[in-house]
Amino acid sequence: MLESLKKDVCEIAKRAQKDGLCKHKSGNFSARDKETGYVVITPTSVDREVLTPRDMIVMDMEANVIENLSGLKPTSESLMHLMIYKTRPDANAIAHTHSMYGTTFALLNKPIPAIVYEVANLGLTKARVPVAPYGRPGTMDLANSVIEACKEAESFLMESHGVVAFDSKDIYEAFLKAAYIEELAQLYYNALTVSNGVEPKAFKQEELQKWEYPKEIKFPNSK
Repeated sequence: MLESLKKDVCEIAKRAQKDGLCKHKSGNFSARDKETGYVVITPTSVDREVLTPRDMIVMDMEANVIENLSGLKPTSESLMHLMIYKTRPDANAIAHTHSMYGTTFALLNKPIPAIVYEVANLGLTKARVPVAPYGRPGTMDLANSVIEACKEAESFLMESHGVVAFDSKDIYEAFLKAAYIEELAQLYYNALTVSNGVEPKAFKQEELQKWEYPKEIKFPNSK
């Protein structure tokens, strides 16, 4: 069932560990099938070095496990994933990482401002990567804590926890957003360090919304 989604989610979970965005079995990933509404999600407590597409779990939106061929349990943070899908019907994939710099600002409960223009691709509405309030992992408190943050942005931090990014297209795009949050967080950390804590200049949301592909580029030979 949903073999293609299983393969994609498994591949990204492995890549996240390889790229250093998740360590020691941390983080979790999911993708939603547009036709059935079922969610393919990573299992709990499995080393990604040995993870296979067969180990992916299929759930419905009410947290019922529809298929777990390896007999594994879905991540304990499945409720958080499902809440994002319910709150944001446009979301079709979610990446949750514990990357170093992103999580550092999550520990500080400090939103990351739009200090570089590339954040225009992170689905922000207030020119910042917001922070969802703390919720204990594996609880409905955690699931409920992300509601306002995911309404505000497609990329956000979870207080004292980690990073979340979602996308309307697929798990690869969600992962790229999570990866870019880590790069953004490191840039922000470096800027604050060099300036002795002085906040760097940040873009306003109005400026971020002005981006468009340059009309000067033409395709005279296209039909």
